Amino acid sequence: MVPALLSLFVCAAAAAFDPPIVAFGDSITEGFGVAPESSYPALLERRLRARGYGWKVINAGVSGDTTNNGLDRLARVLTLRPALVILEFGGNDGLRGLPVAATRRNLDEMISAFRKQGARVLLVGMTLPGNYGAAYLAEFEKIYADLARKHRIRLVSARAAGILGSPGLMQRDGIHPTAAGYAKFVEYLLPFVEQEMRSAGRAGR
Repeated sequence: MVPALLSLFVCAAAAAFDPPIVAFGDSITEGFGVAPESSYPALLERRLRARGYGWKVINAGVSGDTTNNGLDRLARVLTLRPALVILEFGGNDGLRGLPVAATRRNLDEMISAFRKQGARVLLVGMTLPGNYGAAYLAEFEKIYADLARKHRIRLVSARAAGILGSPGLMQRDGIHPTAAGYAKFVEYLLPFVEQEMRSAGRAGR
């Protein structure tokens, strides 16, 4: 938790002059189980720089966070005035069996706040292990499609990244990617980020 929070404050002044990309989420964003340099925000920034972009990617992920915790941190992240937010929350809500309606409401509020400030939002569509039951899983996954449609934002599907259940790409818990899994996720994510930042008018070169 501490490194992620420190990164917010350290980068806040710079962000006022050069609006960053903020990866806002839970342990998937923070990079649970891998070295900080192998987290997806760190890998994404390196890939963007290799392609000639100067965009800063701030890791605002905190392991264990639910969407309720995300709302608690929302005001702090808004002070960064991001150009783009990659929003990844809900997994911990689902794993704890929290009401789907509450998860939907919290994500809706976060998206609305960022959009109101002028940021673009990429919504990461989360999923859950199959043992949570088909009905709950379908209702849970529907949150993301519905919110993407409502706010007219792009949905980045965790399933479509091609890492779930793949040997060597997921840690033993079956929830968190390995370093190789994060690298594959970033390759999937990269075109979406480039398109969103161009749409935001941020050339970054």
